[in-house]
Amino acid sequence: MHVFQYLDFIGTFVFAISGALAAMNKKFDPFGVLILASVTAIGGGSLRDVLIGRTPVGWMLSYEYVYIIIIATIVAMLFRRKLAYFRKTMFLFDAIGLGIFTIVGVELGAKANLHPIISVLLGTLSASFGGVIRDILCNQVPLIFHKEIYASLSIIGGIVFLILLNAQIPLNINYIITSTIVVVLRILAVKHKWVLPKFYKPID
Repeated sequence: MHVFQYLDFIGTFVFAISGALAAMNKKFDPFGVLILASVTAIGGGSLRDVLIGRTPVGWMLSYEYVYIIIIATIVAMLFRRKLAYFRKTMFLFDAIGLGIFTIVGVELGAKANLHPIISVLLGTLSASFGGVIRDILCNQVPLIFHKEIYASLSIIGGIVFLILLNAQIPLNINYIITSTIVVVLRILAVKHKWVLPKFYKPID
């Protein structure tokens, strides 16, 4: 199995845990937890695949994704308190998933011979759309639209990945460097409350 496939599996696993924890925080029943874990894990990848004509989408062709989501949901249910201890909110699992799915989306765009800008946008969409669906179903403003820097880090990661790809850095090293940059920047953004400037004043 190629490293690329392992990355996709890891991203699916951590995003599924993120969705399951969000569902449990909202007191969903077990079926609701599984559904939210699923859409969080495969939502971005499904939209990405449809946009580039890669159909049926990835998770429909590999039953492993279903098993991964189910296992991640069970892990989240059994070890909720321990997982919460390590992440506080959902930012750590989001950060890991953000870094991995950015790489997956950008690489698929590059393989499809898309323009570099489109490839970066595809990586950003792949990394963030599952979280958007999760937050909407939890009746929350999607994380991507507020609070700390989020999607911008995916764009940065996508640009770094393409630069290293063009520099012919070994692909496995590129994966490690790019994903680490995104994860570390995401953690720092949460810790130091980095935000993009707002160009409006709230209405009183």
